[in-house]
Amino acid sequence: MTRTPPPPTATLGYALFATRWLQAPLYFGLVVVQGVYVYKFFNELWTLIVRCVAGRADETYVMLAVLKLVDVVMIANLLIMVIVGGYETFVSRIDLQGHRDQPEWLSHVNPNVLKVKLATAIVGISSVHLLQMFVDVEHTPQHSLLWGTLIHMAFIVSAAILAYMSGEMVARSEHHPKEHGRRTAEPEPSAGPEPSTTPLPVAPLPVTPLPIPAQPGPPEREAHAEDRVRAAGFPARKQLEDFDAEYPRAFDRDTVARLGKLDFVAARRNVLFTGAPGTGKTHLAIGLGLRACQAGHRVLFATAVEWAARLARADAAGRLSEELAGLDDSALLIVDEVGYVPFDTEAARLLFRLVAHRYERGSVIVTSDRPLERWHEVFDGPAVLAMVDRLTHHAETVRLEGDSYRKRRPTSAWAEPAC
Repeated sequence: MTRTPPPPTATLGYALFATRWLQAPLYFGLVVVQGVYVYKFFNELWTLIVRCVAGRADETYVMLAVLKLVDVVMIANLLIMVIVGGYETFVSRIDLQGHRDQPEWLSHVNPNVLKVKLATAIVGISSVHLLQMFVDVEHTPQHSLLWGTLIHMAFIVSAAILAYMSGEMVARSEHHPKEHGRRTAEPEPSAGPEPSTTPLPVAPLPVTPLPIPAQPGPPEREAHAEDRVRAAGFPARKQLEDFDAEYPRAFDRDTVARLGKLDFVAARRNVLFTGAPGTGKTHLAIGLGLRACQAGHRVLFATAVEWAARLARADAAGRLSEELAGLDDSALLIVDEVGYVPFDTEAARLLFRLVAHRYERGSVIVTSDRPLERWHEVFDGPAVLAMVDRLTHHAETVRLEGDSYRKRRPTSAWAEPAC
């Protein structure tokens, strides 16, 4: 088979896109500037210490020297924000996934956010400079105070305008991607845990969305989000916001809303969804996993049987430890359908190895049709107690009560003609 060459327009686009690497030396140059400011900071600090020890530093001098140090630190903060955030936004992604010191703002930085952060940082630096003038007012000309105040007010107004414009752009983009997703997504039930295998006419059902906060910024624009979603292995795409919150008789809506913020992923905590078949456990697990992918996390989804088979193959090949270590690249693992198929002692041992390896190292979401105190009915051998202990130590448990959502669909469809 002959490979079709890309069209000239695509080749030109790739070439233009590759020019972004011309910016890389600029950011490395800023790293050198960061080193200059580190030297300046310690030079100012040493001068302050020497003058204080020698008794040649009055209160005004100490205050001005401290403000200079603060000024240097704030400028260094501005530099690191431009270096890290600008490089990832405009040149190439920095893979810090799973790093304990990953900046909070880096996972959802975009040009709008970066501009606002830079503007507020400049306002802070300007405030320090203005304060220095007022502290040393006796040696500061009056026109310098006037112009310093006017320039500072201009910085404040500019930052406010940028923040307002950024908020307007984000608000518009949040509406547009949602409508775009509805046009391109495959049709699926608005809230059922799994799609029905038999197509039946379904009467429209009232859906009350959960009070789940939206992702910070439009996730569709995140460069590699779609690649992470495909690599996760979800059986279907189920948004957290599409869950039919009115169908289960009881479940903790506040906990689900809190989980939607994905703080549990950063804290390496676990989530357990338990309940009868068809109550929406898989839907919620996929919804959280999909949102984690959009937020920059790597996710892997598989049923408990599939995880056991994967680990068994690795164990038979003598590379179980390497397989478990490779899973550390994923911030979130989803183990679906625990309880539907019993596991022998060997499978229970392998799943225990998975849970023990992830303990305080990465998050796990588990869905099960029975509570944890009944897992001895599913797992054979002594490993089940140790597995439950590690799984629940740092975990949020959500119990869903109600009948199967799948039974509701045909009933509604059959009842409609009779109305």
